Amino acid sequence: MKVRCIPKTYEFLSYETDNLVFIFLALTLIFSFITLFILISFIYYWDTPIVKANNRTVSFILLASILLSFLCVFFFLGRPVDITCLLRQVSFGIFFTIGVSSVLAKTITVCIAFKATKPGSSWKKFVSFKVSNSVVLVCSSVQVLICVIWLLVSPPYVEYNHHTYPGKIIIQCNEGSDICFYSMLGYMGLLASVSFVLAFMVRTLPDSFNEAKYITFSMLLFCSVWIAMIPAYLSTRGKYMVAVEVFAILTSCAGVLGCIFFPKLYILLLKPEQNSRNVILEKTKL
Repeated sequence: MKVRCIPKTYEFLSYETDNLVFIFLALTLIFSFITLFILISFIYYWDTPIVKANNRTVSFILLASILLSFLCVFFFLGRPVDITCLLRQVSFGIFFTIGVSSVLAKTITVCIAFKATKPGSSWKKFVSFKVSNSVVLVCSSVQVLICVIWLLVSPPYVEYNHHTYPGKIIIQCNEGSDICFYSMLGYMGLLASVSFVLAFMVRTLPDSFNEAKYITFSMLLFCSVWIAMIPAYLSTRGKYMVAVEVFAILTSCAGVLGCIFFPKLYILLLKPEQNSRNVILEKTKL
């Protein structure tokens, strides 16, 4: 009787063998260039009313966070190593939370601006860029704290899984603390849900370029994608688990980008006659 060793194959999202990697890579580059183009366009039209509407500083923060969220996908592709395992969930969690916080800040700005238009309203003292910026800072800081605790208590690490599939060794990132991982995702979901509820409540209010409606659609898409992602993520293993999360990241980021910024970009480039203060005031009075 002869006994011989049968080498096991390694499984991960490989640049050399997986077509999924090239699809994700192409989508990431396309969406990143689109985001960068929108960012450059907004810088070029810096002083126009449509860019100034609803706090342009928060708009730029949102665009930058979406761009960085797209770029975080690179941490998920290729063979996992210690540094990518440490950075991929934390970087995405922080950058996307900054984006969702910016959306929440925009929604709160719409609510405050409408209430402040009423005679004798005490909300007028809150009509300030400082309020929106403070919302972004405070909400993002909570996520940063969660991620710092995660890295200090039980950081992610590379794991070689010999047991899931016979004949295969899955090279994957063990998230370390499941509690911290799901706390990070849950906090993002909480911010998105609050943004959706507020935006839905004020969607019919007179707002410049109906941004409240765009926020409602973007947060509805975000929540739908991640709610659908959770059972799919839990029911898969190996590289397909990573692929599900990458798909959710790309879809949700693209949804927020398209719903909030494409209508503005359309006006900037194709309908410049609508990019005037008079048009904004007319829409606000309707």
